[in-house]
Amino acid sequence: MEFSILTDIVIIFALSTLVNLIFTRLKIPTVVGYLLTGILAGPHLLSLVHGKHEIEVLAEIGVILLLFTIGLEFSLKHLLKIRKIVFFGGLLQVSITAGIFYITSGFYGLSWQTSIFIGFLAALSSSALVLKLLQERSELSSNYGRTVLGILIFQDLLLVPLLLLVNLLGKNDVDIANELLFLTLKAFFIIGLVYAGNKWLLPKLLQLIAMTKNQELFMMSIFLICLAIALLTSQLGMSLAFGAFLAGLMISESQYSHNAFSNLIPFKDTFTSFFFVSIGMLLDMNFVIDNYQLVIFSVVLVIIIKTIIAGGTGFILGHTLRGTILVGLALSQVGEFSFILAKIGLDNAIINYYYYQLFLAVAVITMALTPFLMRISKPLANVFLKLPLPKFLINGIFPLKEIEIPDFKNHLVIIGTDTSALKLSLMAKLNNIHHVSIIFDPLIAKEKIQKGDFVIYGDAVNEPILLKAHADTAEIILISVGRLIPSMAIIEKVRNLNKQAYIIARAKHIQNVEQLYRLGADQVLPEKLEIAIDLFNRILVRKLYPQKEVNRILTHIRNLNLGKFSEKDIINQPTIFDDLWNMNISAINIEPNSLADMKSLSEIQLRSKTGVTLLAVKRGASIIEHPNPSIIFQPNDIVYLLGNPEQINLAIELFNKEF
Repeated sequence: MEFSILTDIVIIFALSTLVNLIFTRLKIPTVVGYLLTGILAGPHLLSLVHGKHEIEVLAEIGVILLLFTIGLEFSLKHLLKIRKIVFFGGLLQVSITAGIFYITSGFYGLSWQTSIFIGFLAALSSSALVLKLLQERSELSSNYGRTVLGILIFQDLLLVPLLLLVNLLGKNDVDIANELLFLTLKAFFIIGLVYAGNKWLLPKLLQLIAMTKNQELFMMSIFLICLAIALLTSQLGMSLAFGAFLAGLMISESQYSHNAFSNLIPFKDTFTSFFFVSIGMLLDMNFVIDNYQLVIFSVVLVIIIKTIIAGGTGFILGHTLRGTILVGLALSQVGEFSFILAKIGLDNAIINYYYYQLFLAVAVITMALTPFLMRISKPLANVFLKLPLPKFLINGIFPLKEIEIPDFKNHLVIIGTDTSALKLSLMAKLNNIHHVSIIFDPLIAKEKIQKGDFVIYGDAVNEPILLKAHADTAEIILISVGRLIPSMAIIEKVRNLNKQAYIIARAKHIQNVEQLYRLGADQVLPEKLEIAIDLFNRILVRKLYPQKEVNRILTHIRNLNLGKFSEKDIINQPTIFDDLWNMNISAINIEPNSLADMKSLSEIQLRSKTGVTLLAVKRGASIIEHPNPSIIFQPNDIVYLLGNPEQINLAIELFNKEF
């Protein structure tokens, strides 16, 4: 008997493995597979799992770890930035949704207590599901992802007042004044705890533990912090999941947050699967079959109403039409906290068993449909954008101020909002390289515009956006959007506009390289492979391998992984640089009053004194190739020299001003 929970876990793992093996081949999200596993193994169908309570405990741990990692990925600073979304957007979405469903319930002759209750049940969305999907799609920090997160945070905060409301509707004796006072005190206590933990307590504690260099102790302390804060907030009447999110926020600013995050991923994924299985176990398929027309109608009604209201909230917060659709569909399901409220409502006779089962059916089905709805949200937005809609609807009610881009030629165009693209833009700016950034995130675009950068807000898949950035006259175009389909579309559009541009594209996976090359990219960097090669390069150098041997090994690795796209026919041919591996071409500006100023090449004896070879001289807009010994160097000329670092440093002394 003591092994019954182990038996249940084995059954769940076996069944979910089989289901998701089939679903993966059909490209159906694994979340749907877990829900189906719960339906099949649950008490209403095959009754394979008997320890329902124990599975629910594992599911709760999964939600705790999920929200904890979300908090680690986010930060208190980011949370403060979206406070308007949390409080204004969240309140707007919940109140309007609850109001609409309250009115709708009235048409079915339900009491006002039941109607209010159903309104709030429908208003809540699934933090666990939506945040997991956003995390998997790397869209948690996107513009629409921040809005979705903000609204979900407000819904989680609302759980305590809603529990109080359920007690009122159930006609239990509740002292409203005392409850509200305690609620306010709890809120201030939690805010103070998070701030103190983030600023003083946890960074010092984690540093002390990290100094022991004991990874097991470090992970134990991370679990302790996560579960302790979650338990504390639970004792204060809030959800365990929200407490875990706060714990993640408290650690997020620490230098050890990334280590904690990477180590928690396997635990999070494993335990989160139990959550979705436990949700599936609630669905009574006999009820669904007997009332399929009502269930289908209710599911469609919930999705449409919630999509419109959540999307409308996003629009009021300043989203474009695309963002409005993405936000709406992401929040179109019924959430897990509604299950808690529904069970309490059933126990307090606010709703009867029939409506409880209808709610469960609608909630589980809308959650199962969410991965598909989020997947089609962008193509659906593209369809709407082709319609002749009003400009304010397409651009949003707070459109970004457009800036005039100079008539650049032979410049750099940077497409993307990831860290690499943003850092590259900063490097280009610091080195006075003319460049234009195309950014599909209004907040990031606004920040860069305020700093004086040349930024175009929009989707680079659209040709007018590329033309605004003068991509047709650019010399180099960097595409760092990560996802394959948008990258392919952008490369194709850019190559049609500009046959001469040198296109550099970032790819997540090696298998995407060939497709990007065939569409016209000149250089494709598979990020995971290049990171591994860079690390291995450092290992070989540290182990004192000759540079020629290092080049040969790294070239062989690229050939094995990239085949003909690794340019092996060029790389493998022996060249002078195999023997002169330390030689570089450097560009040096001739400063006024330097040793070379207004002197000839023969006078300064460049070759004999430094060992470098003069390849060319740039004077104004013209290039003097293979200069003869009589050439006179002038201030602000740029000389191109071939030599090793030591030789180049000697040459710099000739061309730079003496102090």
